[in-house]
Amino acid sequence: MEKNGSYWHQVPAGPNPPDEVYVVVEIPKGTRNKYEMGKEFPGIKLDRILYSSYVYPMEYGAIPQTYYTDKDPIDALVFMSQPTFPGVILRAKPIGVLKMVDSGDIDNKMVCVCLDDPVYKDLKSYTEIPEHILKETENFFATYKALQNKKTEVNGWEGPEFAKKEIKDAIEAYKKLFE
Repeated sequence: MEKNGSYWHQVPAGPNPPDEVYVVVEIPKGTRNKYEMGKEFPGIKLDRILYSSYVYPMEYGAIPQTYYTDKDPIDALVFMSQPTFPGVILRAKPIGVLKMVDSGDIDNKMVCVCLDDPVYKDLKSYTEIPEHILKETENFFATYKALQNKKTEVNGWEGPEFAKKEIKDAIEAYKKLFE
């Protein structure tokens, strides 16, 4: 593969990965629009509108200059008090992992908090997120593709050390592929 002008290749993985990463917001909290970083060009493109009536319960994006098991940049769920918009680059701290399988493939989501949000920045583990928000997150990802006849599985949570290892591995995989 070859690098191009995509945010995936132009934005670094973070100021101090894996402890502090950049997340390119693809989908703001409260929307059904599924946006993605363009892989072939700079910017964000509309992938689809969710088939369900659900809305994303958090900011959803990707950590640039990473390559994960699904052949995409590693996914990041960012908990913060205010929604942003597609294309925003924010500083985030990994505090856990939502373990998932999507259509038979591992598709774990890194759980992060926005470092520039005074409400969330001091959390150190996903276990500090209110239990109901974690249940909403699990429910969303377990069911949001049902009307597309696609199967997703939520297989629990892992802590911040697991998240940091996944991010390190995804950065190394990116370097092997693109450098």
